[in-house]
Amino acid sequence: MARVIPMALSIRPSLSSSSSRFVVSRCSPPYHLMLSLSHLSSAMPQFQSFGLTTSKLFRGEGGRISVSAARTVAQASTATTQENVLDWVKKDKRRMLHVVYRVGDMDRTIKFYTECLGMKLLRKRDIPEERYTNAFLGYGPEDSHFVVELTYNYGVDSYEIGTGFGHFGIAVDDITKTVDLIKAKGGKVAREPGPVKGGNTVIAFIEDPDGYKFELLERGPTPEPLCQVMLRVGDLDRSIEFYEKAYGMELLRKRDNPDYKYTIAMMGYGPEDKNAVMELTYNYGVTEYDKGNAYAQIAIGTDDVYKTADAIKLCGGMITREPGPLPGINTKITACLDPDGWKTVFVDNIDFLKELE
Repeated sequence: MARVIPMALSIRPSLSSSSSRFVVSRCSPPYHLMLSLSHLSSAMPQFQSFGLTTSKLFRGEGGRISVSAARTVAQASTATTQENVLDWVKKDKRRMLHVVYRVGDMDRTIKFYTECLGMKLLRKRDIPEERYTNAFLGYGPEDSHFVVELTYNYGVDSYEIGTGFGHFGIAVDDITKTVDLIKAKGGKVAREPGPVKGGNTVIAFIEDPDGYKFELLERGPTPEPLCQVMLRVGDLDRSIEFYEKAYGMELLRKRDNPDYKYTIAMMGYGPEDKNAVMELTYNYGVTEYDKGNAYAQIAIGTDDVYKTADAIKLCGGMITREPGPLPGINTKITACLDPDGWKTVFVDNIDFLKELE
């Protein structure tokens, strides 16, 4: 992946296709008929994208379109389109690829992650013409593991993390040993090892040199040690529905903790002990957060960025980059915002593997 992708204005899907133009009569149609036709025409691009065919409109005497027929077709087309979109999303081969965020000193951060957290530097690239450097670190190859993508922008040594970003999660075999090592290397321990509030899992919190929090979770051997990204949201049910429908994730579990006034939902593409997941947190009564400018986005693999973008639009998401290849490397991507404004980039699976070569 390239550096953090700048946001663009959302672009509405084109409705200029000849198949979406109708001649009703020489007179202006009633307003409710105009709405029906508009509704139908806006659904047709999605029909074409998902390999569907549109049927002919019913016509009455003189070739005029039947208002009731147009309304029926419009309603049926929208329902059929959404059904096909959501069905495809569930079948799409998706995986969380990496999480992107900005750091003020690349060498310092790499040293901390490799020596204190046990990550490996997988690759590094410098783009002097764009004045930034990327480094990818993790616990295994990028083609099979969730990793971090660090971005260093020339001359920028600090960022605001904000209140919306929560933490990254790392599963460890021996949490006390890990914390002792971090202390020995000069790392900051924000919470000593102990049971999580309202649960039995033993956790600890540490901070990296830029102030990003990492939750250490004591857990048995796992194929995915980099296991969580926690973000705060303003309406948990709304977020769950969006992540299920638009992103194709499963609700793995949901836990309410009234004593501490928060609810969490674990969302992902497989069990928590074997896959990286999103931990969405709702704090009672808090609907908005400051996102700062440090955390950037999650990248998710997909078989088709064009169909993915259509699904996101139908689910109410905002597309910030229309699907297509990135200049220079030709990897196809699309980018969007969830209901809380958190950014996600979907990357073509085949192109991603080619990029790794």
